[in-house]
Amino acid sequence: MLKKNLALAAAVIGAIGVLSIPAMTTAAKAKPAAKVANDGRAKCYECHDEVKALKEGSKHAKLACTVCHDKLDAHMGDPEKNKPVTIIDQQLCGKCHKSQMDSFYTLNHDGGARKEKGVPAGRSPMQDKLLAGHGFTFEHAEPRAHAFMVVDQFVVDRFQGGRYQFKDGYKGIEKMGKTWDVLKDNGKGTKLPETAMAGNPTCIQCKTSDHVLTWKFMGEKGGKFDRTSDVNDVAAATNNPVGCIHCHDPHGTQPRIVRDGLIQAIQKDPKGNIFAKNGTTDLKVMDFRGFRKIGIMSKTDSRMMCAQCHVEYNCNTGTQWSDGKPVKYDDMRTNHFPLKNSLQLLKHYKELDFFDFKHAITGARLIKFQHPEAETYAGSVHDKAGVQCHQCHMPKQKGKDGKMFSNHGVVKPKLTVKASCLGCHPNETVEQKLYQIETIINYTKGKMRKSEYWLGQLIDGYATAQRMGVTESVLAQAREKHEEAHVLWEYWTAENSDGFHNPGLARESLTGSIAASKAGVKILNDAMAVVKKDEVKK
Repeated sequence: MLKKNLALAAAVIGAIGVLSIPAMTTAAKAKPAAKVANDGRAKCYECHDEVKALKEGSKHAKLACTVCHDKLDAHMGDPEKNKPVTIIDQQLCGKCHKSQMDSFYTLNHDGGARKEKGVPAGRSPMQDKLLAGHGFTFEHAEPRAHAFMVVDQFVVDRFQGGRYQFKDGYKGIEKMGKTWDVLKDNGKGTKLPETAMAGNPTCIQCKTSDHVLTWKFMGEKGGKFDRTSDVNDVAAATNNPVGCIHCHDPHGTQPRIVRDGLIQAIQKDPKGNIFAKNGTTDLKVMDFRGFRKIGIMSKTDSRMMCAQCHVEYNCNTGTQWSDGKPVKYDDMRTNHFPLKNSLQLLKHYKELDFFDFKHAITGARLIKFQHPEAETYAGSVHDKAGVQCHQCHMPKQKGKDGKMFSNHGVVKPKLTVKASCLGCHPNETVEQKLYQIETIINYTKGKMRKSEYWLGQLIDGYATAQRMGVTESVLAQAREKHEEAHVLWEYWTAENSDGFHNPGLARESLTGSIAASKAGVKILNDAMAVVKKDEVKK
C-alpha cells in the first residue's frame, strides 16, 4: 500500500504546471540539450514534460531517472497498472552531498535535550498558569537540531500519553537516524501520569519529508494519509526528519518549497505576502494533477524555504468565536498559515473564526502559537537589508575535502559569529557582536517576564473578582483584555530568537501585552472596589 501511494505522486510528476508567481523560472525556460542521453530519460519525458523542463540543463541533468526511481521497466510496460517507486530517503542525496549530510547529523550540545520552557530558568517560567488548560503545560521543550525534530515530537509528554520512548532510555538521547531505530512503541493504551494525548497528522507531515507522496495538497482526502487520519498510523509510517527534498527539487536542484499551507498562503496574496519584493513573489507553483503542489524559485530564498516550518500555523482542532461550535480536522482551518505577526494575529483569527482553547481560570478564548520566526523576521532591519536565514544559520565552511559548503546543521549564529555576522560587520569583533546579541536578548526577556507578571495579576484578579460576585459584564471586559494580552505575550514564548529577529516588534508587542493586562486589572479592581463599598453600606 505504501509503495502504491508513493508511486501515485511519482507518476503524476510531469503534469501541467499552474503558473502562479511570477512566470517560468530560469531553469524551466532553459532549452534542453539537442539530444537527451540514452539512459531512459527520453522515454520518461514523453509523459513527464514538466520534469524535462526542470531537469534538462540543470546540475542533475546527467542523472538517470533510475537513480531515484525503481521498477521503471514495469511502469513503462503498463503505466496505469504498474507505478514506479520513488526513493525519497535523504541518505540517497548524501551519497553525493556528504559534507551537507554530515553537518545535518552533527549533534550540537549547546541546546540540550528536553529543556523545558515552563520552569524558572526557561523561556516561559509562568507557562503552567498562563496556559492553564492546554496540553503544552505538560511539556513544552526547546527545539534541538533538525535531525531530532521527529523523535523529539513523538517522545514529548503532551504527545500520545508517553506511548513513544527512547529504546535505550536516556542513553539514546544523542542517537540520530531512522525514527523506529531510535524509539520504541509501548502500544495502544499507554498513558503515563501527567501526560496529554495531543498530536495530529498535519503537524507530523510538516516535520518530515516521508509523506510528500502520501499527503494530498492541504491534507485533503485522496492520499494515504489526510488531516483526519489516526495520528499513530501516521507516526508509524514516519522514519525520517525533514529532508533535502523539502527545499531542493530533486529533478533540477532548484530551490523550492513543498509545504502546502505555505504555498496556499502565498497564492492567496502573491503581491503582498511577507516574502514579496517589489510587488511580486519569486515562486512558480506547479500542480501535479490535483494531488500535490510545489513552488519553484528562480534563486534561493531561504525566508520561504525555512518558513515551511518556522512559522505560526494552525494544525489543531479548536472552536469558533462566533457561535462556540467545534472546528474539527475535516475543516481546512486545521491546516492554516496566517503569515501575520503578533500585532495582527488576534484580528486575523477572529476573522478566521477560530481559537485554540479557553483558559482554565478566566475562560478567555486563547490562541496557542507555534514557532513564528518567518513573520517575526519580516520587515526587520536585517530583512530590509536583504539578509536571508541561511546566511546567519547556515554559514559557509570548509569540508574535509577542502571545498566550501553551507552548514546544514542550522546553527545558532551566536555560536558562529565570525562566519555568520562579521561578513556584513567587518569592523566589529566577535566579542562586540556577542555583546550586542545578548543585550537584545536580555532586554526582550525582561519584557517577557513583566508581561507574564501582569498576566498573572490579571488572572488572579479575575478569580478574586468572580468570588466576590462582580457582574458578568465586567468579567467579560476583563476576558477581552486577557485575550489581547495573551496574544501579544505568548507569541514570544513560541518564537525562538528571544527578540533578536525583530527587536522593535518584540518591544511593541510585549509592552502592548503589559498595557492590556494592566487595563484588565484596573477594570477588575474598580469593580471590586464598588462591591466592597456596597457591602459596607449594607
